[in-house]
Amino acid sequence: MTVPVLKQAGALLARYDVLISDVWGVVHDGLWALEPACAALAAFRERGGAVVLLSNAPGPSDHVARLLDAKRVPRTAWDSLVTSGDVTRALIAESHHKRAYHIGWASDRAVFEGLDVELVDEARADLVVATELNDYRTETPEQYRPLLSRFAARGLPFVCGNPDLVVHVGEDLLPCAGSLATIYEELGGSVAWAGKPYRPAYDLALAAAAGLRGGRPVEAEKVLVIGDAVRTDLAGARLMGFDSLFVAGGIHREETMRGGEVDPAGLARVLDGLPVQPVAAMAALA
Repeated sequence: MTVPVLKQAGALLARYDVLISDVWGVVHDGLWALEPACAALAAFRERGGAVVLLSNAPGPSDHVARLLDAKRVPRTAWDSLVTSGDVTRALIAESHHKRAYHIGWASDRAVFEGLDVELVDEARADLVVATELNDYRTETPEQYRPLLSRFAARGLPFVCGNPDLVVHVGEDLLPCAGSLATIYEELGGSVAWAGKPYRPAYDLALAAAAGLRGGRPVEAEKVLVIGDAVRTDLAGARLMGFDSLFVAGGIHREETMRGGEVDPAGLARVLDGLPVQPVAAMAALA
């Protein structure tokens, strides 16, 4: 099957009632809003559709919303926001563990606010929560292997607060907490993944969409997932039985783009072997 490559998405989006859109790589590039994408989402909303942003960002949604404001993503582009931080909070609460070792930025500790959890050192921890690397610009995931080996040997559960392996920040490709969780599983540790492509994140997104529609359930065939990552966005859409639109100019752009245009051969290689193909691809949402 050849996936059609679109220049504009208006006619495609009109077939759906709800868009579940990735954020990083689709709505902004890590630095600033991608204006054509925001305009496309705003136009969809103006026609009566609902837009739920679903992000693997490790912060709670209210914190991430303020970051989107700072990146100049207009509130007219979205109705609701669900983040990995929201799922992480739920998983921590459900775990009933009281002493957590945190890997990630100090600002990410908002996920612990209001929870009956103490942040402790390695020796006292009974739970590991990774939201990011402590400094993803200077560190590599492999530097954490000795620490992760000690936690795995003790059998500590690990909550991954951002299942992405890597992310673009401008032109830089930097590691995320998912790369640590992958090592932890290699070491025999148990990981709870708080975000895409796992069902808890989509269940929250669907609940948000139903709320926007006055409580009416959302039919799967009326939901379109928009994303730039095969491993998370396209896999999550397949899990849930939703159609997907692949943004080739995001995380896979080194493989799928040539001279600012989608390279059909590169696109085919990236999508090869997927049991369900996206309904279309674009260089960027517009």
